[in-house]
Amino acid sequence: MKLAPSLLSADFSQLYEEAASVEQLVDRFHWDVMDGHFVPNLTFGPPVVNALRSRLTKPFDIHLMIERPATFARQFDVGPADSLTFHLEAADRPEAVMEAIRSLGCRVGISLRPSVPLDRLDPYLGQIDLVLIMSVEPGFGGQAFLPDALDRIARLKARTEDLGLEIAVDGGIHAGNVQDVVRAGADVIIAGSAVFGANDRAAAIRALREAASETN
Repeated sequence: MKLAPSLLSADFSQLYEEAASVEQLVDRFHWDVMDGHFVPNLTFGPPVVNALRSRLTKPFDIHLMIERPATFARQFDVGPADSLTFHLEAADRPEAVMEAIRSLGCRVGISLRPSVPLDRLDPYLGQIDLVLIMSVEPGFGGQAFLPDALDRIARLKARTEDLGLEIAVDGGIHAGNVQDVVRAGADVIIAGSAVFGANDRAAAIRALREAASETN
């Protein structure tokens, strides 16, 4: 299991310090980029993400919860280990978004709202590097895990095992349910409140990893 803490749950007034405090304990950092249109919230934009990209060494997973992702993807400074994930429900043609992201030299991901059928992914599974399963409705941190996500993870895993595709899961994950999420087939766990909401973040990260490893 790879762990990517979500900076949506960090203290925005000191994002670098928040990220640096856990950087040696995690595998990636997850950014929820929201535009106030695709989802009813506003968060980070390219200037903020790019400023920390130059100061942190772990890869960035950048989740574009925005309209017109083909246009805005090009504004992010990314490298081969980073990823940009967009929603099929966004306004741009998926082919155009994938082309824009590939042109940056980074990894390509697709996400769906929890209510969108998984078979919408079928035409694109051989062209992307990861799928992000949302286990909450996108837009705000701190929500409870949607149990139906476990079935979606398992079904996607069964359909993609031969593709070398990563399955990431985001929303409401903590030490009490991470075992079920990993057992269902998740490769990357995104945790916000479970990490940045803890008084002892090292202990919280250790608890997540230990709970996940119990599936082996």
